[in-house]
Amino acid sequence: MSASVARLKHFGWGREGEGLSEDEEAFMLARAEARFGTALTESASAPRLDEIALAAPRIAAPGSLPFCTSGHYDRTAHTYGKSYPELARGLARDYASAPDVVAYPRSESDIAAVLDWAGSADATVTPFGGGSSVAGGVEPRRYGHKGAVTIDLREMGKVKEVDKTSRAALIEGGTYGPALEAQLRPHGLTLRHFPQSFEYSTLGGWIATRGGGHFATLYTHIDDFVESLRTVTPKGVIESRRLPGSGAGPSPDRMMIGSEGILGVITQAWMRLQDRPIYRAGGAVRFNDFFTAARAVRAIAQAGLYPSNCRILDPAEAYNTGAAEGSVAVMVLAFESADHDVEPWMKRARECCADHGGIPEASGVQAHREGAAGVWRNAFIRMPYAMERLILRGVINDTFETAITWERFENFHDAIKNATENAIKEATGRKGEVTCRFTHVYPDGPAPYFTFHALGERGKLGAQWLAIKGAALDAVIENGGTVTHHHAVGRDHRPWYDRQRPPLFAEALRAAKKALDPQGLLNPGVLIDP
Repeated sequence: MSASVARLKHFGWGREGEGLSEDEEAFMLARAEARFGTALTESASAPRLDEIALAAPRIAAPGSLPFCTSGHYDRTAHTYGKSYPELARGLARDYASAPDVVAYPRSESDIAAVLDWAGSADATVTPFGGGSSVAGGVEPRRYGHKGAVTIDLREMGKVKEVDKTSRAALIEGGTYGPALEAQLRPHGLTLRHFPQSFEYSTLGGWIATRGGGHFATLYTHIDDFVESLRTVTPKGVIESRRLPGSGAGPSPDRMMIGSEGILGVITQAWMRLQDRPIYRAGGAVRFNDFFTAARAVRAIAQAGLYPSNCRILDPAEAYNTGAAEGSVAVMVLAFESADHDVEPWMKRARECCADHGGIPEASGVQAHREGAAGVWRNAFIRMPYAMERLILRGVINDTFETAITWERFENFHDAIKNATENAIKEATGRKGEVTCRFTHVYPDGPAPYFTFHALGERGKLGAQWLAIKGAALDAVIENGGTVTHHHAVGRDHRPWYDRQRPPLFAEALRAAKKALDPQGLLNPGVLIDP
């Protein structure tokens, strides 16, 4: 592992030494105690690395693969992603699924060598970007095979070529968000794909999970930026032709985008870029209620204005993050461009808001970093650190995101919220809280993002979480939504993905996997059965 890369935590979000400040934790705790009406004291402690016992490796990498290791930290840190049930198992010091070997390849030939060896050693293989999966997508599983290998691509983190004329770049799959942008900055270019996990996730991970990024409209998913892909599979390399568009049959890129590591390892991609924005305008708008705010969002989305940010928070969500006092819904609205002044677009969007009773805060170049918009932005970035602190106090807090068309949204929202609230009461015996915000919006519908808070019981947190989230996703599927808009399927969402996915498509996907991964070693249990 490169010494230049700071070590990621084996438990919790981010890197070692990072976390909430004292003030942030005090704010979070005060909100949680008020929510549950009781003092919340720590009843557990985060596991230290030296407290975690791992089984002896079942397989050992040959000397011809010197970039492989079975070190204690490496195996521990690659056991789980960042989902709540994984955190609960980590809290219980359960790292039984740790990989036997972690590989840090520096080239495609290294990856091919690992795949060849894994096939001969009867070991499953889990591709690993930054490990920020919140859907159970990177935990190694053996499914009867002898061993498990994780391939971490962090050593393949370069922008290899920049085509400024066509505004594109060839980027290796293991490139973390900050390093990617740092390498593009001297060229005056940017990918402008900023998921919440930006600091701790990689290009290959974004592509493999069809991740959502910074833009709330128009360029919402990483799909929009992929120009061509190169993937190493157990049967060889697949590389698509670099084109601005093509009608030549089903897209080979589309087969790999969202494949979640079951078909191959994405090693590099030509990505469409943009000039770095220099014109910005933004701010927050307050509404009397969430549904009224949603109607304003629909007006903006269908007006073809394409704001870079157009998110709404329901009153409870706004209160929990400090963006408002709990009596109003808040819209966070922003535009940006590298080419032209965006104030006319901002003016028209504010008119759409005014048509629905929206009252704007001050807007301008820095307004998206000030007022309610700024408070929300900072809370959004820091949110993932809260889970690892709250779970020590028995709090179950998690999120799920979906998408639905506009004409069904209001009934859909109420059905999901009611089902989740009822599940919290049934699973924990006490009332919890469910809030909602929009992360992305389209002319034909929004992507609602729900957060639930419950007070659980130590030793039962994983089971209580499953009861709550299972009921929520049952309601999502029954009411016509998608099991995930941008968090991926992984193993956590798999039972509901099976209900959403057309049966004949499942057969076609199994056939593709059989062709590319005949031994069924790549990330078994994700998307389809091993």
